[in-house]
Parts: sequence; structure tokens; C-alpha cells
Amino acid sequence: MILPKKRDPRFITIRRGGTLQDADHHLLALWAADCAEHVLHFFEEVRPSNPYPRQAIEFARAWVRGEVTMTQARTAAGWANGAARDLSGAARYAAYAAGQAAAVAHVAAHELGAAAYAIKAARAAAVDGQVEQAGRRECKWQRAQLPRKIRALVLDDQKLRNEICWFVFDC
Repeated sequence: MILPKKRDPRFITIRRGGTLQDADHHLLALWAADCAEHVLHFFEEVRPSNPYPRQAIEFARAWVRGEVTMTQARTAAGWANGAARDLSGAARYAAYAAGQAAAVAHVAAHELGAAAYAIKAARAAAVDGQVEQAGRRECKWQRAQLPRKIRALVLDDQKLRNEICWFVFDC
């Protein structure tokens, strides 16, 4: 479980009693989709005929555009997670990253899950002796993709949840 026990109101939409604006929720979803897509090839190399992780990423973006509902995106997240179950290593983590990206439509705080699993995928794919460097490269790539409007929020979230996210944000 990579969600905090107590939910941060900055990741709860205003209509649900938090402070998150819809525009920022959408930016979080798009960033999570980018993080997941960056490592998706690790899954597709192992299961090229399984469309679920890629569809989950597409549903995250479609939700932002208003083309699918939150429930549809959340369902796509479940299918991507299911695609990971019988796998291990980079392929498994890449599928989980895609699932987390689609789940941002339901709970904005899943944005960090997509990023964390993508870093785990990069680490798992690295050759011996290069694991930490691969993780740091992926973390830095993700940070470079952060939109300015949500950058401080995500970086603070990484500090707060780094421990429950396997310390992957030490970059």
C-alpha cells in the first residue's frame, strides 16, 4: 500500500472537502500517465499482445479530456493491475505503474504510485551494479516532466511518502 493512512487534503478535490482544483488533478493524471508510459516497454516486451496497461494509460488521458468517466478509468486500472499478477520484475512494475496512472482519476494521490512503480521498473531492468543509477535517472526524468503548476506539490509529496514508496525518490 503506497497511500498514506491519513489522506492529504491537497490531493482531495474541493467538492470532496479537500483543496485540489480539477485543473491540478488533471495535471497529476497526465504526469502519472507520462511516468507509466516511459517504462511501459518493459511490459510490452514480455506481453506484447496484452493491451491492458497501455489502455489504462490511454484512459488516464481520456479522463482528463472528459472522454471517459472516473469509473471507466478506475476499471482500466484494475485490468492493468491484473495484467501484472503473474509477472515479476520490470514488466510487473510497469503494469502496476499504468494501473496507478489510471487510478489517479479516482484518487489523485495515486500519482505517486505511478511514478514509484516506474522507478521500480527501471531499477528491476537495470544490469547488476547499475540499479541505483537507473532509479535515479528515472526519478530525474520524471521530475523534468513535472508541470510547473504542480511541481512543488509533487516534490513535497515525494518527501512525505518516500518511506512508504520504497525510498525511490532519493534522487
